[in-house]
Amino acid sequence: MLLSDTDIKKIMKILQINEVIDQKLLSEAFTHKSVKVRNKNIRDNERLEFLGDAVLELVVTEYLYNNYQNLKEGDLTVIRSALVKTESLAKEFKRLNLHNFIIMSQGEINTGGLKNISTLANFFESLLGVIYLSSGYQVVKDLIYRELIYKVEDVVAKQLHKNAKTQVQEMLQSLFKITPEYREISSYGPDHKKIFKMGLFVKDIMLTEGFGNSKHKAEEKAAKNFLQKADNYVAKIMDKL
Repeated sequence: MLLSDTDIKKIMKILQINEVIDQKLLSEAFTHKSVKVRNKNIRDNERLEFLGDAVLELVVTEYLYNNYQNLKEGDLTVIRSALVKTESLAKEFKRLNLHNFIIMSQGEINTGGLKNISTLANFFESLLGVIYLSSGYQVVKDLIYRELIYKVEDVVAKQLHKNAKTQVQEMLQSLFKITPEYREISSYGPDHKKIFKMGLFVKDIMLTEGFGNSKHKAEEKAAKNFLQKADNYVAKIMDKL
């Protein structure tokens, strides 16, 4: 299955790329593995995704290294993770309406395949792999700068690269010189599908709670709940201390 000439022109226009792209390779980049069930000779996007993932990491790493020389390795790593995480890539892929060109089995579509953020992120990476092979490093670099790195300043300014637990800890240490503690309140369900309830405590005062299928996720949820009403919880801490 190949993309039509019309579709290829639309994709190139969206990506603002003038170089000639191999039709077969681009079609491969937009082909989901579900299509191979009926035709074993069809090549899907997984190998190109592998390549695109490496290209993406290099481009973003190079950019952060050159433009944020005052940040340490740990900060650079979490900023990069915020940019290239699944949700981020899926959001940009969909913003560009590139999901409209995905070649996928009807069964996969019926089960929500076109809305799966992991799938959309994978297609973003496979597309980068094609651009790299067809047009070279500079062209794919320009594309990544234009369609992904544009939001790095917002990530840094709003500290979106920091998880909720880190933000809560930094806030409480700055205000009160204290470190929050997370404790398991309860858990339920079978071992392979257990749900944890974790509480966020400050000096034995439970402020918020969170649920998740791991202790870490439940703690992160509790921290997010704190941040949503931080002023109220800070006032409560001040009253109790």
